[in-house]
Amino acid sequence: MVKFAKTKTIPIVGLDYKDKEADGLKWLARYGNPYDLTISDKDGRIGIDFGVYGVPESFLIDKGGIIRYKQIGPITDEALRDKILPLIRELQK
Repeated sequence: MVKFAKTKTIPIVGLDYKDKEADGLKWLARYGNPYDLTISDKDGRIGIDFGVYGVPESFLIDKGGIIRYKQIGPITDEALRDKILPLIRELQK
C-alpha cells in the first residue's frame, strides 16, 4: 500500500493483463509482490474496460469507482510526487 499521512492508506491492485496466470505468479515471486490484490485478465476483457493499451498502466480510482487518473508507463518519482499523491490527498477531503 502507498502510505501518506499517519493513518491513511490506499489499496494497490495488480492486473495481470493477457498473461498466463502461472507466468504472472512467477514474475511476482521473482521481483516481489507490492499488491494487496492481484487479478488475472487472460483474455484482456478487464483491460479493455479500463482502456489499457500499453503496459504497465496504473489507475487511481475513487471510492465511487470512477477512474480519476491514468498513468501510462511506470510510476516515476515525479508522477507520484506531482500528480498521484496530490490527487489522492484531494480525493480524501
